[in-house]
Amino acid sequence: MKIKVCGMRDENNILKILEEPPDFIGFIFYEQSSRFVGDISPNIMELIPAYVGKTGVFVNAPVDLVIEKTKTYKLDYIQLHGSESTAYCKELNKALMNLSAGIIKVFNINEEFNFEKLADYEPLVDYFLFDTKGKLPGGNGEIFNWQLLKNYQSKKPFFLSGGIGPEHLEQIAHLNLKGLFAIDVNSKFEKKPAIKNHELTTKFVADIRKISTLNN
Repeated sequence: MKIKVCGMRDENNILKILEEPPDFIGFIFYEQSSRFVGDISPNIMELIPAYVGKTGVFVNAPVDLVIEKTKTYKLDYIQLHGSESTAYCKELNKALMNLSAGIIKVFNINEEFNFEKLADYEPLVDYFLFDTKGKLPGGNGEIFNWQLLKNYQSKKPFFLSGGIGPEHLEQIAHLNLKGLFAIDVNSKFEKKPAIKNHELTTKFVADIRKISTLNN
């Protein structure tokens, strides 16, 4: 099981988090988010080891903008957190062809979610990410009923997100969900938006790694 720490932008905070490197670090390029990266320097990306996936989070952004940010920040993954269509994903896939960046498509889950709709996206993305359906496109700080993912039939691996905090560690340790690839954390580990409590975060990253080792 991998782990992603999302919503980063402060250089010193990133360096602290890298003391126990997660597998992915997320940067939010959505201006309406309180964790928007703003004018973050591309040089920060040079501090991140090559084995940590640099992930840019976008919400219904023009493809040209996504490509520009991918090049500028040398992103490894593009996380689509809006209502991006399959046609959009096809266009983005084509544009990313020479940049070696993968796609993570987000879907917000509630009791009414139809898992059959994922089939059309399978050939177009590398991973799915399942988050809580709320007022905001991410960062709502609430979990959804993870048992809904028992209905997941795709062979595509997925990230589990949505209000996950240290108190969920034991529950995660006993999850038996087909396709679960990574845990995605954000708001429950923050001192304030985009600033993580590094002691809490690095401990959780280490604990997830221990779970993975035991399960293997």
